[in-house]
Amino acid sequence: MGPRRKATKLQPAVVGSGGVELVLRPSEPKDYINELSHEVLCHIFRYLPMKDIMCMECLSRKLREAVTLYLRVVKVVDLCAGRWWEYMPSGFTDSSFLLLLKKMPDLEQLYGLHPRYLERRRVRGYEAFSIPGVLEALQVCPNLLGVETSHLELVEAIWNYMPQVHILGKFRNRNGAFPIPAENKLTIPITAKIQTLHLVGVNVPEIPCVSMLRHLYLKWVRLTKPQPFKDFLCVSLRTFVMRNCAGPTNSLKYVPLVTGLASARNLEQLELVRVPFLGGLIQHVVEDSWRSGGFRNLHTIVFGACKNALEVDLGYLIITAARRLHELRIQPSLTKDGVFSALKMAELEFPQFETLHLGYVDEFLLQCKMSHPELVKYGLADVIENPGIITDIGIKVVNEVFTNIKYLLIYNCPHLHNPHHWITDQSRWSRLVDLTLVRCHAIKLESFSQFIELLPSLEFICLDQMFREPPKGCARVGLSAGTGIGVSSALVSNQNSNNDNDNNNNHHHHNNEANLPPAPPPVNNINNNINNNNQRQQQQQHNGKSHLHSYSVVQQQSQHSSKGKTPLRRSNNVAVSVAVLVDQTKPQVLESSCEKSCQVTSEQIKADMKAAADNSRRTSGKGIATETVETTADSGTVRGTGSAGATARTGVRPVTGSGGGCGRTVVATNHRATATTDRATGTGRTNDSTEGPSGAQTGDSCTRETGLRHSSGPACVDSLEPRGAAVNNASRRPTLLTGQGERQPAGSGSQQGQASDEDFIPRRPLTRSCTRMSSDSLISETDLPSARPRVAVRRKRMADKSTSTSDPVTEDDHVQILSLKSKNLVGITLTNCGITDLVLKDCPKMMFIHATRCRVLKQLRVESAPIVNRFDYAQCKKLDMEQVLDQILRMPPERNRIIYMRPMHQIDSVALERQLFQGPYPYHIAIVHEFSNPPNIRNKVRIRSWMDTIANISQELIKYEFFPEATRTEEDVKKYPKYPWGRDIYTLEGVVDGAPYSMVTDFPWLRTLRAADPNSFARYDFEDDESTTIYAPRRKGQLSADICMETIGEEISERRQSKRGVFQRVVVLFLHHCDTPGEPVEDDYI
Repeated sequence: MGPRRKATKLQPAVVGSGGVELVLRPSEPKDYINELSHEVLCHIFRYLPMKDIMCMECLSRKLREAVTLYLRVVKVVDLCAGRWWEYMPSGFTDSSFLLLLKKMPDLEQLYGLHPRYLERRRVRGYEAFSIPGVLEALQVCPNLLGVETSHLELVEAIWNYMPQVHILGKFRNRNGAFPIPAENKLTIPITAKIQTLHLVGVNVPEIPCVSMLRHLYLKWVRLTKPQPFKDFLCVSLRTFVMRNCAGPTNSLKYVPLVTGLASARNLEQLELVRVPFLGGLIQHVVEDSWRSGGFRNLHTIVFGACKNALEVDLGYLIITAARRLHELRIQPSLTKDGVFSALKMAELEFPQFETLHLGYVDEFLLQCKMSHPELVKYGLADVIENPGIITDIGIKVVNEVFTNIKYLLIYNCPHLHNPHHWITDQSRWSRLVDLTLVRCHAIKLESFSQFIELLPSLEFICLDQMFREPPKGCARVGLSAGTGIGVSSALVSNQNSNNDNDNNNNHHHHNNEANLPPAPPPVNNINNNINNNNQRQQQQQHNGKSHLHSYSVVQQQSQHSSKGKTPLRRSNNVAVSVAVLVDQTKPQVLESSCEKSCQVTSEQIKADMKAAADNSRRTSGKGIATETVETTADSGTVRGTGSAGATARTGVRPVTGSGGGCGRTVVATNHRATATTDRATGTGRTNDSTEGPSGAQTGDSCTRETGLRHSSGPACVDSLEPRGAAVNNASRRPTLLTGQGERQPAGSGSQQGQASDEDFIPRRPLTRSCTRMSSDSLISETDLPSARPRVAVRRKRMADKSTSTSDPVTEDDHVQILSLKSKNLVGITLTNCGITDLVLKDCPKMMFIHATRCRVLKQLRVESAPIVNRFDYAQCKKLDMEQVLDQILRMPPERNRIIYMRPMHQIDSVALERQLFQGPYPYHIAIVHEFSNPPNIRNKVRIRSWMDTIANISQELIKYEFFPEATRTEEDVKKYPKYPWGRDIYTLEGVVDGAPYSMVTDFPWLRTLRAADPNSFARYDFEDDESTTIYAPRRKGQLSADICMETIGEEISERRQSKRGVFQRVVVLFLHHCDTPGEPVEDDYI
């Protein structure tokens, strides 16, 4: 039998017109890929993700051969295609992963080995992805040098069974949490070949000597061995970060850690948060190691909640690293004048320094919902931070030390009052670009406005929890600033509150501090105190004269103050003490240059309280009230006493400051009597009051006999109560508070009834709430230039019949105006601020305003800010929308503007449309109503990308095509009194991510562009189209005004023929209605 003949299909023959047979074949698309050579295909594979390469294997024989060839020679593979934060493709098992790696015999570096889940061990008869299976597959590759992974148990297995393999990239475990999960464990061997180790929420026995380690980041790490740093020595270390770790509580056990860090000569970043190392340890280590390069290359130093850290530790680090230092974050206990005074005396230069964060508190501690005992229970160090005690003098020195500072953030420093005092001839802040102030409640608003005006390079301001409004109704019932009887921050901080006399510091109470009764100072002999202060001053001057080496400046200073606290500055300040004398009708001002700082400890507070209680028991039977004048100036505490008898004879009425401040005396001679009732004691009392020959003022004004002024925070108004208060105003008289004076029992009414009002002395500090009623500014005329007009608000007087702060109060909000004038300011962000009015006086470069949760913010006034174009007002409950919109739309049309608002009440949309479309506003206007909840910002972000295109089309037509330009003058407004007010208004509606939106607008061109078909420039890699947003220009290829004008030629002709002009600029009002029920919605975007 012969060979079998191949079967061939006969092609049908068609005879052509010329008799020639034409053979017709089915038309097949040509396969260009299969025509490529294996080499070219392998080259293409280099640009594809591994997942796509493996899919190619199934398409054709040639592609399978090309994939096999490619895998045989590939040396670097990334299973996550460069997206290191994602997981590797799922579906792998031990056998399939082994099969894959067997195809790659030359593999050297395997990236992206991030399995979502790995079994700890193999199970017989069950196909899974396990740690032993991965190890077996890796060992198939003889040339393997390194692996990138994020799996704790896998990396430990690689260290144990494949110690020659490096861990590539940054090792970051992905299952970190706090409290630290017990199952997260890692033992680091000495032989570990790893450069970057980020551990979060892991139990680690110890940190050994790892020679290759360059970056070590420990967050929520529990160190389980009693001596976890015994062998710590990482000579290649460049970054060491230790935040909120549960380590040993014994400070001595951190000695090898600090000495090990000193041996890392290339250390650049040192961050210690809640690390209870031994106080003074870093100072001694720096002394031993700086000559050999220890800590010399640091560019970032962070101290946060380090329980025992001393000023000398921080000072020595800063001085050693001066050449390279560019960022410094300092915890509150070290945020004090003395640190910067000592650095100033060291006379160093910091050529690269840019960023300073004062009062630094770690984000975890700010956001954590756990209480302090819970944190300690989980192993964190037992630390409670008090506010920073730096004063205006210290901040002034900051810029003298760090002359190139660009970014300044200050958190919770209640002793800062007058920012305009921070600027001197030596301290001009000439390079400051970004200023952030958080919870600095005592800063005065007018002084802050002046400070901003004097900063030549400032671009960004961020204010959080600043300028809070005075509480309602507290002055009516005699309470202090609405905080009950809380201890002043000057007492809580256990530190010195140093201040210049011109700072006029009145330390306000804070809600987050303990509500303990403040102790009245004991009755002391004022002369003894003055003598003691003079002795301390002489000693301090002697210390300051000695010429010290720059590295021992901080240490030398610490030796003359308790617990390592450094004296703050050289003796160039004046302390003023007020002496109340029997035979004088005017107060006597004593000057002394006392230098020693006032350091109030908890023991002193207790002793003072006990002394005051004993004193009140002794004097209550005699019906004599004893009043104390306490003046805390830059130096020690000067106390004076005035008996009730002396006050009655001379008319000198002392008023105490709160926790330290300049004393003030009011001189009055009493003639006329008015009967009132003292609600605090329930007894009758006769008030003698009028203006006497001594010239003292009554009513709403205060005496200025002493030339001293008392500060009352941002309110900037002040008054003492009139001595001749009528019955209906009696409730505003300062009543006695627990712990602030004697409280007479009802049984002592017979003695009290016989006493005249000379015995009555106000016994509470002058705070914003009690000084609300006056038109006098608290800042003395010498403090602020006379050219600046002072904002003085006369408050409406009311009949005070309420006896409780819970009674209904009909007060208006206290007016606080933030006025901005800055030639380089770009934007301001306000969060939880108590201002009522924002005024843009002269801000030629201002571009954005963000205001969030500003409860009493009501109005915006724009005097000169031509290019500001973004306004965000979110959850501002009392915002006057009509006024704000009118101010923005009346600005000259030099920019397109977008206004984003999240009102907390229902909006009358019809009235809003009438206001905007009918008004004299030369813009095309769009009002977008967004109803997504939780809020979706997709539409808001997209609008910003295409609103400019709409305006650009109109500008091109007006400038180059002689298109008519629309006007909107008052005559135009009168010409169109009814809808549509001379505009072409239409509505677009749709749904984005399940939430409806509505857009009412007179934008030209938009409807035509939305309806157009995609052109040749269309981009389909962009996820949006008209089904997911209002308008998606990239999906249609409408990338520029020129391209769009080709699409809308017909509409342009129609408008030209009908002589309907267009405006050059557009305004979008974007209203997000998620907060309209009045309850603010949590939102990550604000």
